[in-house]
Amino acid sequence: MSAAETKSPVHTPAVTAKQVTFGTIKVDDLNIAYREAGDPNAPKLVLLHGFPSSSHQYRNLIQALSGRFHVIAPDYQGFGNSDVPDPATYAYTFDGISETMEKFLAAKGFDHFGLFVQDYGGPVGFRIVGRHPELLDWLIIQNSNAYEEGFTPAWDGFRGALWKNRSPETEKPLAAFLTRDAIKSIYLHGATHPELISPDNWESDYGFMQRPGAVRLNLDLFYDYRKNVELYPVWQKFLRERHPKTIIFWGQDDVFFTPQGGEAFKKDLPNAEIHRLAGGHFAVEDNLDYIASNMIRFYNANVAKKR
Repeated sequence: MSAAETKSPVHTPAVTAKQVTFGTIKVDDLNIAYREAGDPNAPKLVLLHGFPSSSHQYRNLIQALSGRFHVIAPDYQGFGNSDVPDPATYAYTFDGISETMEKFLAAKGFDHFGLFVQDYGGPVGFRIVGRHPELLDWLIIQNSNAYEEGFTPAWDGFRGALWKNRSPETEKPLAAFLTRDAIKSIYLHGATHPELISPDNWESDYGFMQRPGAVRLNLDLFYDYRKNVELYPVWQKFLRERHPKTIIFWGQDDVFFTPQGGEAFKKDLPNAEIHRLAGGHFAVEDNLDYIASNMIRFYNANVAKKR
């Protein structure tokens, strides 16, 4: 065989710690999907997603943080690539999601961690650390509400109708939030650089919304959200008494949450660092580098040196 005919060896790629990997584990008899990256010996960081997304919303943030943290982002049951039990026989509640996510984190060995919460991530995460405050090393809040003044008029149909009397008539206007155009607008509303926001976001979210039971489970959670508001005083007390090291990133033009909602955290966390962003609900999309770099700086300066 001539030299020209000699075959080069087959390249076998290696998975590095900074690459994002995908997996599922069984929790409460459900397959819970997740994204993960970073050295397992690095400080642990949990990213809890919001409506109407999944861990997909953190695809770029995970990569940006993987050099400093061991990062994990699960999909709640009913969202993303996790199982979608039939809402006719399975109760979709924030209590239930938080319990499943707590078991998921324990199964993955996340026995203490930084917690990044956005939108639904707050109601899920605050329940977990409220039950087990020893889990929380530090807190990152991005457009996740815990104060009455945080609600925009987008909530009027929830607070003034659905939560008072759930019926097909009060559900119908809110089902509009589950359409493709509405989901797209949630991503683009308030974005300073919409050209940075991938259409894969809303196409993916809307695609998942087409699965059997998806609309019903989201309406169930819309109704259950009223219980989050009832817990606001409990979460505020937790923050006030535990005073976790906290950095806040708040998109100032969020369709769901007012700028005042971000400022309100300072009442109970006067030492929190707050960053007011020209952005909307999913501010990480067009403020990625700023958020990632400031998270790393904040951790190094305020958390790592204290441990």
